[in-house]
Amino acid sequence: MPELPDVAIYIEALERFIGGRVIGRAVSPSVSLLRTYDPPLEAVEGRAVTGFRRMGKRIVWEVEGDLFMVFHLMVAGRFHWRKPEAALPKKTGLAAFGFEHGTLHLIEQGARKRASLHIGRGEGSLAEHDRGGLEPLSAGRDDFARSLTARNRTVKRALTDPRTLSGVGNAYSDEILHRARLSPLKLTSRLTVADLTRLHRSTGDVLREWTDRLRAETGEGFPGKVTAFRAEMAVHGKYGSPCPACETPVARIVYKSNETNYCPACQTGGRLLADRSLSRLLKDDWPPEA
Repeated sequence: MPELPDVAIYIEALERFIGGRVIGRAVSPSVSLLRTYDPPLEAVEGRAVTGFRRMGKRIVWEVEGDLFMVFHLMVAGRFHWRKPEAALPKKTGLAAFGFEHGTLHLIEQGARKRASLHIGRGEGSLAEHDRGGLEPLSAGRDDFARSLTARNRTVKRALTDPRTLSGVGNAYSDEILHRARLSPLKLTSRLTVADLTRLHRSTGDVLREWTDRLRAETGEGFPGKVTAFRAEMAVHGKYGSPCPACETPVARIVYKSNETNYCPACQTGGRLLADRSLSRLLKDDWPPEA
């Protein structure tokens, strides 16, 4: 699922490619994408895209006429920039937005179509999409600590709860916890002042570094490789690979279709976190797809 760095780069590219441009046509053959009916999708046709913003992992288009388009890409939704009037792929295409100089496709791989688009009228329509989490790149250390420790739960869950932090998910939380040298299953009630200070710093550092890395990779083009699994990551998706800090093989916790990765030497004092003994805890505490 695209997280804060990926969404930030998408927004920068959208500003370059379609900012201020008029939507000539808007079509969606998907029965699952559009989650609202008033205003209809065709209401944005003939109107200029005047701005963009991020709400957690959501991408908001501001459109002339006080209209707002809220996209949630979920796990497999992606934007692709194509030539004018390019045909939308039949199996994966969710929507196409035509502009004079090109076409923006929204596609989603796989059988489960979970990406969504809500269209609203007025700023008030955005309230339902705001989960209220702190912005991790601007939150001060004290606000960060208060938000994370407001409830007692695993630190992995706290980092990925959109009501706590905005835009952090499974991938970057793994990287943040590795940088902070904290177990994903440490309870927030047991975080020390030093732990919280280190975690606050690591959160900002990891998200800024990856945003800068993705920005450099994209250049002036349109993002072509948006994925949660990158070779340069320290632990996320690196099960069995050597930790870049100590060369210990990266371990994982698997619960149903969910997985988190960590370094036993750097994060858990050398202890492997057994899946079966954690099932009850993870049942109610695994990060949601939000």
